Amino acid sequence: MESRFERLTSRPLLVEVRKRASLALIDGSIRTLSLLGKLHPQLRSVGRRIERVKNVPYLADGDHFHTCDIYRPRERSGPLPVMLYIHGGGFRILSKDTHWLMGRLFADQGMVVVNINYRLTPAHPFPDGLIDCCRAAVWVKKNVAEWGGDPERIHFSGESAGANLATSLAIACRFERPEHWTQELFAADVRPRTVIAACGMLQVSHPERFWGNRRLSVLVRDRISAVSQSYLARRNELTESDLALADPLVVLEQCSQSPDHFPSFFAFVGTKDPLEEDTQRLQSALERLEIPCRTRYYPGGVHAFHAFYFARSAQECWQDQVAFLGEHLDH
Repeated sequence: MESRFERLTSRPLLVEVRKRASLALIDGSIRTLSLLGKLHPQLRSVGRRIERVKNVPYLADGDHFHTCDIYRPRERSGPLPVMLYIHGGGFRILSKDTHWLMGRLFADQGMVVVNINYRLTPAHPFPDGLIDCCRAAVWVKKNVAEWGGDPERIHFSGESAGANLATSLAIACRFERPEHWTQELFAADVRPRTVIAACGMLQVSHPERFWGNRRLSVLVRDRISAVSQSYLARRNELTESDLALADPLVVLEQCSQSPDHFPSFFAFVGTKDPLEEDTQRLQSALERLEIPCRTRYYPGGVHAFHAFYFARSAQECWQDQVAFLGEHLDH
């Protein structure tokens, strides 16, 4: 039964105002928390050990969306394993700059981190952002050695929308697919060793699957709905096959067997995250395909809780990510 608040705010104009207010609140909150995180003494200590090279182009078109920041240890020797990091934000907001935390912490594990920007909705709906990720991965394979990275030891990671993109990217790397924009990536023979998929929204096309969750607030429902509508704004122009990689979870659920050299996964989510079900389904799909997948469900964790480094659960999660990578880095 609808509440009085839901009835009052269900009119089209008010719905649009509510969605815009929600987006502005989320964007502003995350940017503020990103700045505050730099005050954490441990992160400041890590920062002194890490070098950051800003705004390196991975496409030579002068577009800021086609740049990356490279993080690497100041003291290093030999080629290092590589992390391609893809930020979240509902495919619509945030950037490599808001996600400096991930660059620092992965680099502190002895990695070269390539933290990318990509085109965002609503100006650039699917598949534009994923096309950028594919081109960034090709650039990494061809150029990361110049930055001290090993192109044969590449890992992917992303949270929320970034987890969707990282999972789709892994599929495009190891399955020969019909989309013309995946073919250069497949030909480059990028072989990611792992994917860390954090609190992923892994099926964008069917947000209604969440509506049965009585704990889901109106604002969260608006946000999920807006993400789907904005990311898939071109769905009437694309075939079902063209749209497939917007829903990497469904692609994996429909696979009959995994390809050679498909990466191991670490998938995690908080138990208060409305997207928890997607991580559960990802675990089931990968286990059926006999693809190694480690999953963790953090009690009480909200969406993207691991980005709030002041929290004990976030630090525990980062310890778990480090432990997982430690089994796969092959220093």
